[in-house]
Amino acid sequence: MANRTAMIDVGGGFRAIYGAGVMDRMLEDGIHVDHCYGVSAGSANMVSYISGQHGRNHTFYTQYAFRKEYASFDSYVKNHNYANLDYVYSTLSNHDGENPVDYEAFAANPTEFTVVACNADDGSTKYFDKSDVGYDNYDIMKASSAVPVACEPYVIDGVPYYDGGIADPIPVQKAIDDGYDRIVVILTRPKDTVREQKKDIGPATILKRTHPEAAEKLMNRYQTYNDEVALSKEYEKDGRVLILAPESMYGLNTLS
Repeated sequence: MANRTAMIDVGGGFRAIYGAGVMDRMLEDGIHVDHCYGVSAGSANMVSYISGQHGRNHTFYTQYAFRKEYASFDSYVKNHNYANLDYVYSTLSNHDGENPVDYEAFAANPTEFTVVACNADDGSTKYFDKSDVGYDNYDIMKASSAVPVACEPYVIDGVPYYDGGIADPIPVQKAIDDGYDRIVVILTRPKDTVREQKKDIGPATILKRTHPEAAEKLMNRYQTYNDEVALSKEYEKDGRVLILAPESMYGLNTLS
């Protein structure tokens, strides 16, 4: 029986340019997978990959990201969102936008698509699928990319969601359970990076006032991430996973 292939892009804000480069190279080489699992900005990378739009993501990271409409403290003051998710995933990406998604190509591609988000009310993991994407409707990427405290939760069908990275940052077990036995995992930190809790303590303390369950997930994200990297490495030993990761973050952070 043929192997079932999947790819996971963990995202990571501006660090996700690494995954964008990986996918552009895959398009150049005609490499396709059966299922894409996207987290945060990784989900946006994958939309362009599935639609076959080589170079589209590169423009977002190297040009649009420097616009104040894209991400800025001005945006945060005006609407409590440092990253203007509506500008990124609607204004720029809709059919009449500056750099539209080729939705017809995306929909026609048989590659399956899963996007991870965190339910802000109860902290549970939400797995959206390709049927949740529509013409000029990329809301699930907004939900998956809503970084706690830096952004307000993004509401879909009355449910508020935060960044998928605090719920299931590397959904490798999800892919295994879904029946995939050849999985590319794209990390945006060096492979042997051990995440620490200290950077999440402040945001989690603030978040606890309004969304205590999501705050608990954020407080423990470091451990979830480290555990899932370790699990990916175990699967890599028996050939089920291939981990791709940068040698350095080259000074890039999630929001800068």
